Amino acid sequence: MNTSGDRLRALLREVHLSASDFAKNRGVTPQHVNNWFKRGVPMGRLEEFAELLCVTSRWLRTGEGPKHPLITFQPANPDTHNAHPTREDNGNYLVTPACGPEKIDVEIPLHSSFNSQESIRLSLQTLETLNVTPERALGAYMIGNSMIDIIQDGSTLAIDRGRTQIIDGEIYALEHDGMLRIKYLYNRPGGGLRLRSHNSAEHPDELLSYDQRHEQNLQILGWVFWWSTLNNRRPPVPLDDEHLFRDKGSKSDLKLGN
Repeated sequence: MNTSGDRLRALLREVHLSASDFAKNRGVTPQHVNNWFKRGVPMGRLEEFAELLCVTSRWLRTGEGPKHPLITFQPANPDTHNAHPTREDNGNYLVTPACGPEKIDVEIPLHSSFNSQESIRLSLQTLETLNVTPERALGAYMIGNSMIDIIQDGSTLAIDRGRTQIIDGEIYALEHDGMLRIKYLYNRPGGGLRLRSHNSAEHPDELLSYDQRHEQNLQILGWVFWWSTLNNRRPPVPLDDEHLFRDKGSKSDLKLGN
């Protein structure tokens, strides 16, 4: 990004505003915005755009210095009569600067079955995206290969305890006779339940009646909304650096041979 126009274009992408949206926002034509992209932001509008997009005017003008101001912007009073319509109202406008409070990580406690004081960390933005409050979130680790190929053994999980109503085919965490289990769940007539593993070859479906669910102390903890998975089935090929090393050696041999 060599010009203020390049930086303006990138900032609008960050807040998901098109040139047309920004033009309506600022009361100009889309051609004006395209001209700013090509020729740079006019000096008379640097402060205005910098405040709206939560960057310093110096950075917007030159690309030098800190990108973001040190002082956190306080959102304008929503009752202000001169405020533009919000982006939520019509998809075209920004009311306040595009930057909000910093999206910090939050700590999620682990399920009690792990007998640990550990916690896992998720970004607040991840939780907000799925409308999960930190108080409803619970962490766990995947144990076993029943969900292999989608959730590997040892993966970290996050569970939304606020979503316990079963939607067929979704992944849930449940306590089953004191054991934490991760399964696809399906409703059956009469309050019964089908437990399905992704690795169905080794873990066939389990069918429980309503009475069996209660006899076996089965409790649905919540919907599994996030997991971290590594591909631990490493292909049986040399590491890249080994491969490159051999290639370099082969090339050297060829040169020497010539």
